[in-house]
Amino acid sequence: MAPKTLRGTVRALIAPALALAATVGPASAPAHAAVWNSCDQWGNTTLDGYILYNNIWGSGAGSQCVWANSGTNWGVWADHPNTGGIKSYPNSKKVINKPISSLSSLTSTYRVTVPSAGAYNTSYDIWDTDHDYEIMLWVNHHGAVGPLGTAQGTVSLGGHTWNVYKGSNGANEVFSFLRTSDSTSGTVNLLPVLKWIKDTKGWMGDETIGDVQFGYEITSSAGGLDFRTDSLTVSGG
Repeated sequence: MAPKTLRGTVRALIAPALALAATVGPASAPAHAAVWNSCDQWGNTTLDGYILYNNIWGSGAGSQCVWANSGTNWGVWADHPNTGGIKSYPNSKKVINKPISSLSSLTSTYRVTVPSAGAYNTSYDIWDTDHDYEIMLWVNHHGAVGPLGTAQGTVSLGGHTWNVYKGSNGANEVFSFLRTSDSTSGTVNLLPVLKWIKDTKGWMGDETIGDVQFGYEITSSAGGLDFRTDSLTVSGG
């Protein structure tokens, strides 16, 4: 549904300096006792085997700062205007680099604190190494946001029940799984989702899964809102 890190990097290379300055200005983010923080558009670091990205990639974005106590305990303060279009996808990423058929397990746990205002989703974003396929799992969402593509029905996989959508953003195929009820904590067995797409539906082959991202796809957060990942794990191989 969204270009995220890869296509965001391309935008960073081609965007004029003046446009960047206009899009991302100084932010008055609340103070956090963190080991790392950044208000840079593409700010990133590696902590405890996870790669953290601020990742402000959309047009018309406001200010956003990310902080982290670890790769699995981090958060974002974002002040994006109340306009349409995704502004950012701050996330924590775990690199996998294994074909689906070679994975014996792939699971994740999450616990988040999200605002009751704004427009956003809290989601996993799973990519193959060629970036031909994007698998999104929305565990909660709020406001005027929706998935790309057309509805494909409902399925129970990985310990949750999802409404499934299939589409394309012009650069890659996008498979979106929206949890039928919002959740702020839980465990997701990711491998059955990948196998269902590959084996049951035949929508992709034995792709090599590059990385598993978890974060917040933010459309609007006017006035400044906090998104907090209280804990996160991604494990398997």
